[in-house]
Amino acid sequence: NLNVENLIKTEWFNQFNKEQQIEISQGVKENIDVSIYAKKEYSWEQMWQIRLGLKANVDVSIYAKLDFNEDQMNEIRIGLVDNLDVSIYAKPEFNKNQMCQIRAGLEKKVNVSIYAKEYFNYKQMEVIRDGLEVDLDVSIYAKSEFSWQQMEEIKIGLIVNLDVSEYAKPCFTEYEMERLRAELRKKKLFIKLKESTENK
Repeated sequence: NLNVENLIKTEWFNQFNKEQQIEISQGVKENIDVSIYAKKEYSWEQMWQIRLGLKANVDVSIYAKLDFNEDQMNEIRIGLVDNLDVSIYAKPEFNKNQMCQIRAGLEKKVNVSIYAKEYFNYKQMEVIRDGLEVDLDVSIYAKSEFSWQQMEEIKIGLIVNLDVSEYAKPCFTEYEMERLRAELRKKKLFIKLKESTENK
């Protein structure tokens, strides 16, 4: 770091804006290898995420790449700090919200490979993750042709043990699904009621 400490006193330091200079100076103060992020291509926010990772002793080489913005870097860094297998989501094609959903699934130890696909938006990922957390057969609705609202309607039906195959079809809007789900629920309650009165 002496090398960088000396460089700070030279013209080299002037290529960075004020915020970037603060991040580099802070790293020198903290005695971390700032040469990893003292590159003007990084925004100060990216530098900050790399500095935090270095401070936490994680392998920043996984995310110290210009392909990732600071929010994506943050999600990867948190996963590394939590000892998660970030390789599943440390991909530029996932935005920060998608990364967050995959990371949350890894924390809950669910099979994230079911939804760690770039064609699912983060809301779809969330509904699939919710289902996995309560052991539902998410394969029924973990399909890109369903919007997250449609997925939610199917998930609710599965939770209350309805035969969702009657409405788990992309041709139904979420409102139609909601109505069909309510009808199935009523039918199911009516049968239950009928059976209990007959058994008396």
